[in-house]
Amino acid sequence: MNATLYKKLSFNFIREIAPVASIGGAPYLMVINPSVPAKTVPEFIAYAKANSGKINMGSSGHGSVSHVFGERFKMMTDIDLVHVPYRGGYLPDLLSGQVQVVFGAIPTSIQYIRGGMLRALAVTTATRSDVLPDVPTLLEFLPGYEASQWNGVGAPKDTPAEVIEKLNKEINAVAADPLIKAQLAGLGVNPMSMTSAAFGKFIADEAEKWGKVIRVANIKAD
Repeated sequence: MNATLYKKLSFNFIREIAPVASIGGAPYLMVINPSVPAKTVPEFIAYAKANSGKINMGSSGHGSVSHVFGERFKMMTDIDLVHVPYRGGYLPDLLSGQVQVVFGAIPTSIQYIRGGMLRALAVTTATRSDVLPDVPTLLEFLPGYEASQWNGVGAPKDTPAEVIEKLNKEINAVAADPLIKAQLAGLGVNPMSMTSAAFGKFIADEAEKWGKVIRVANIKAD
């Protein structure tokens, strides 16, 4: 995202970093205040179209993950949500109903979802979350929608190939360990092992996908 969001960076991630290994991706959650009369994503889309420009979408700030994930949803559904960026946290206003919808991290809202104070409509990843298995994916309603906040390991661009290959195998082995997988799952992270070449392609594809969203939505960093 930053490659497009910031006009002047002191580095070029894709040119200067050699992809080593992916660790995992964390799904975000499309969550609404129960005052919104929608129980499913299609119902929310219909309600938003009937109330264009009247629904507030909170985020962690201009260009944040929650903002950009929400903008992609808006683009794909052709609905008008009013973006409300926060610096101190959107949760109080989401709970009070001043903000109606948020694309946020699962740990932030899961206790309120289980307590009935918020309603989860979908997760942003292509597969359902083990933490909230009954919550569908946005992909089930919006073909082509997939988003996750992922983590991986990189190295300086001139790192020898054999070193990268060894690191890749060792990191993938650690990520496949049942104990580590359980710890990652507890953090809401789904293991996402791949070769270094596949990870490099994934990074390039992600940069292109989110760069397009940022350009179309004309998002400027705070």
